[in-house]
Amino acid sequence: MYDAQGDEETGGQSNDFVDLNAFDDKNVRLGFIRKVYAILCIQLCVTMCIMSLFLFIDPVRIYSQHNPWIWYLAMVLTIIILIVLACCSDVRRQYPLNMILLGAFTCCEGVLLGAVASHYEAVEVIIAVGVTAIVVLGLTIFAFQTKWDFTMWGGILFVFLIVLFCFGILALIFQNKIVNMVYSCLGALLFSFYLVFDTQLMLGGKHKYSLSPEEYIFAALNLYLDVVNLFLFILSIVGNVRR
Repeated sequence: MYDAQGDEETGGQSNDFVDLNAFDDKNVRLGFIRKVYAILCIQLCVTMCIMSLFLFIDPVRIYSQHNPWIWYLAMVLTIIILIVLACCSDVRRQYPLNMILLGAFTCCEGVLLGAVASHYEAVEVIIAVGVTAIVVLGLTIFAFQTKWDFTMWGGILFVFLIVLFCFGILALIFQNKIVNMVYSCLGALLFSFYLVFDTQLMLGGKHKYSLSPEEYIFAALNLYLDVVNLFLFILSIVGNVRR
């Protein structure tokens, strides 16, 4: 699992963050939010379309199951593009290069998720998609309405992300159903918090930290990765329960 949180853990000193005064103009903030969610919706639709090929077209599904190079290639390309978008602020602010890279990242991620989903039953994937949609909608509403400021929790969430990564390595080694279930539940919980955290970074307003209005690609990328990782953990939980 991965997330684009690497350059967020600077205590608000990164150029990606601005003083809350940058969001004093309500029209700027609302326009930024609309742009981010428009990009996010397009990303999710493209991802779902690509995943559907792996789920419902048997030749594609069988080929994916017997050719793991697809998974490895998609993973490598995804990581490379993610590093470029997350670490190179000039690149992700340069239109249309930022859109091209984000589109390529989304397609690679769709192939990666499709390759993973091909090893599950279609009904399990559909259940996971439905549960993820409900959780994302609920957490987004919560992030918009709550008075709690989660933007101050960036450092703590990053520490938990490292711990979860180490736990994932142990789960991979021991291959125990109970351990895998615990790992999946903790992962789903952590990325639920990350979803609220990244949503509030986008909102600005009364929150301590916020993203610059120019960072719509970065905001959409973070939210997309939160949703994708949440889906993967929920899919793992569903798969473990049904088997």
